[in-house]
Amino acid sequence: MVVEAERAGMELDELLCLERPSLNKGFFRRNIRDGVITVDGAEILPNHRVSEGEVILLRFDDETFFPRNLTAPSVKLEVIFENDDIIVANKPPGVASEPERWSPEIGSMAGAFLAHALGHEPTGEEGEEALDWRPRMLHRLDKDTSGVLVAAKNLDAERLLRAAFEGAAQTGAHDVRKTYLALVEGEWPYADEIVLDGAIGPEETLGKRERRRLGIITLAKKRAHRMSILPNDKKEAKAARTRVTIEQRFRGFTLLRCLPETGRTHQIRVHLGHEGFPLAVDSLYGRHDELKLSDIKPGYRSKRGRPERPLIARLTLHAFEIDLPDPSDAGKRLVVQAPLPLDFQRITRQLAKVRPYKS
Repeated sequence: MVVEAERAGMELDELLCLERPSLNKGFFRRNIRDGVITVDGAEILPNHRVSEGEVILLRFDDETFFPRNLTAPSVKLEVIFENDDIIVANKPPGVASEPERWSPEIGSMAGAFLAHALGHEPTGEEGEEALDWRPRMLHRLDKDTSGVLVAAKNLDAERLLRAAFEGAAQTGAHDVRKTYLALVEGEWPYADEIVLDGAIGPEETLGKRERRRLGIITLAKKRAHRMSILPNDKKEAKAARTRVTIEQRFRGFTLLRCLPETGRTHQIRVHLGHEGFPLAVDSLYGRHDELKLSDIKPGYRSKRGRPERPLIARLTLHAFEIDLPDPSDAGKRLVVQAPLPLDFQRITRQLAKVRPYKS
């Protein structure tokens, strides 16, 4: 591969990711360090800045372990904002952010972003065209959470925004501000904004006595990998803060606006559940894995011979808004919102109809 003028000055691993879009940066960096990929016959570092006319040699053979090709989901990427630096999509529920470990062939948002950049489903074939830009996902959402998902389109934007995301996640530095809508069981008792600040860590680090004292049922297999509020003196406990206000009230349910100031695993789900208001649908931390009309409307029965379909059958959590620095204009910020998906609209509309709140 001969470096063309428009690619001159790029870091070697970056250039290779554009020229061979179905292969990831980790694969290239590993092969550069192992001397499988050379520049003008010499071994080089992954961050070597290439010059026009340099010859890059990729000596792959039958023993080379290629990464599995990314797959796009069947649904088309819903782009809600895009410029030269970033692309923001409205992630649908049921699609993982990254390929799942045990089912990497199933479509993911990483595959959807790549398909958008290519203009078609990634094929991984030798003759696949090079990219002008490569999507670099900056954060993740749980598989069953919908809403705003951001990817950078170039290295400078990725570095700036990744630092902003990491700063916000670890310290609550407000470099990136996220807003979620969460439908919970119960009528939220607080009229004003409150801050939930329990430290979070793996529930399995708690002993039986501690779990009993905190009101946590003994771990079952399906509850493995749960997170929990931990005592601050626990080594695994990580500080976590979530600001919560009311968006809409219903009888027996509340739609909350949640602003996580840190980015811990399952943070909103754990904080709300610990407060006694789990997500209305959450099989890991709540009581339901779906909600039907018969669950919220007393006396309702579906028509004979027609099984009742759920109003919503996934986490009642939606990443509604993101506020982040504008990579192309220092000092300015971008605010992007993702409209509620149909299932979330359906459950809130029915709650307003059959369970209106009366003060």
